[in-house]
Amino acid sequence: MQTLPEIPLLDHSALRSFLARRFEAQSEKLSDIPHPSLLKDAQKGVERLARAIRNGERIALVGDYDVDGVTSTAIVKRFFDLIPYPLITTIPNRFTDGYGVSKNVLERLDADVIFTVDNGINALEAAEVCKARGIDLIITDHHTPGDSLPDAYAIINPKQSDCPYPFKEICGAQVGWLLMGLLKQELGLTSDMRQFFPFLSLAIIADVMPLVGINRAIVKTGLEMMQTSTLSPFVMIRDFLNRSAISAEDIAFQIAPRINSAGRLEDASIALDFLLADTTERAYHQFELLTSLNTLRKETEAQTTSEAMMHVNHDDPIIVVAGEHWNEGVVGIVASRLVNHFQKPAIVLSLHNGIAKGSGRSIGNVDLYTLIKSQEYLLAKFGGHKMAAGLSMEDDAVESFRRGINDAAKNVNPKDFIPHNDIVGEFDHEMINFQLLELLERFEPYGEGNPRPRFLIREADVVTVKLFGSDQSHSRLELRPSRLSPKTLELIAFRRTLECPQSKKMSCSYTVNKNEWNGRVSLQLMVERIF
Repeated sequence: MQTLPEIPLLDHSALRSFLARRFEAQSEKLSDIPHPSLLKDAQKGVERLARAIRNGERIALVGDYDVDGVTSTAIVKRFFDLIPYPLITTIPNRFTDGYGVSKNVLERLDADVIFTVDNGINALEAAEVCKARGIDLIITDHHTPGDSLPDAYAIINPKQSDCPYPFKEICGAQVGWLLMGLLKQELGLTSDMRQFFPFLSLAIIADVMPLVGINRAIVKTGLEMMQTSTLSPFVMIRDFLNRSAISAEDIAFQIAPRINSAGRLEDASIALDFLLADTTERAYHQFELLTSLNTLRKETEAQTTSEAMMHVNHDDPIIVVAGEHWNEGVVGIVASRLVNHFQKPAIVLSLHNGIAKGSGRSIGNVDLYTLIKSQEYLLAKFGGHKMAAGLSMEDDAVESFRRGINDAAKNVNPKDFIPHNDIVGEFDHEMINFQLLELLERFEPYGEGNPRPRFLIREADVVTVKLFGSDQSHSRLELRPSRLSPKTLELIAFRRTLECPQSKKMSCSYTVNKNEWNGRVSLQLMVERIF
């Protein structure tokens, strides 16, 4: 059990003031989106694309297999359809191609200009291949650059140290969209670039970008546009969610995992076809495929998590586990599960044909990218950022890597390993009502950078604990916060099988959410941590 934090008692007014302070120093106007020409090399890249279009050259786009990469690809493809100009699109297969633009991917592309979205910042070999073949490679990415950059025609990435673009925390889809906005200007087109906001919202939320500043402005507008969009994928999303308003959390927990499942288990083209669907029937068909894959993903993830738990060395500050033929598509999610369970950074590797390939997730203030980079001499490839990274190495290097990264972690401030305490305060149970829900809705969308407020129930009496769901994997708790009142609260814990503690007392953090079912609205309290 975790230590119960010291937190204040709250009322609605105090919560309103707390949430308002999150945005005091920020502008949330769409007009504050910096001009795309501020992106280093953007004008150079756009002029080359415009010249290729005017000269009838072959242009190919290489995307990525996660939600950001697939959505980036869909935005650029839809923009080229508006020009109109033919665009060869390909998304690497996680299992046969690996990540990003690679020698393997380039072998099947016949083009004069190739540009990437959401990948390429570390594609040193691909850049050399393009140069040798006389292909101009334009890289658009948002991941952290390594010490060496590819020798490409143009590199557009706000995280380059000499890039003057002022807002660095944008996703790959935003970089691609900004480039298309500049291309629109170069070609003298009249297309309204706001039409892509629903797609950008999807990518920003799924790629866990901070929902502050221009990101927040885009997501708020994009979610509103989803409610009325006539584009087939968003008609399908609306019908599936069946809610009066689509929230960022609906996208994060219901839609993004389905889109991600294609690239995780099979091929991202299934997800791309959904986002490019031009009829409702096509969108429905692709969404059904994605839902089936997501169900399989959950089963695969649960099995792998169970096996990974048995490999954990409990004394290590950084968890490193590896297993034969674990599905590469779920190792990142499994790493997140280990982080949540052990409250430590975790790296999960799949062993296949002599190669260990996987993903890591961090916690608190631990810079996982820097720790992984400290073992660069053992690695074939790596990339990512502070909180998440991907890597590969020879399978016989795994044990040396585990020891090395844990040695490096000894230099990390122990305070950095402490999870952020994001509990806002404690409410008298009488204040958990629809007025609270309305107050919370005013500060949506919630997500990275604007987390949904978490509250504390302290030493409540446990009345009942019941399991539910087809596989009995969820828990429904009935708690009585005060012995002075007969009133009880119902809380839900998804994907957690809880038991009534011997003391029949429980302290936990929770969030307050809106539950809509058959036209009826109710409060739903969701368990976060148990103390």
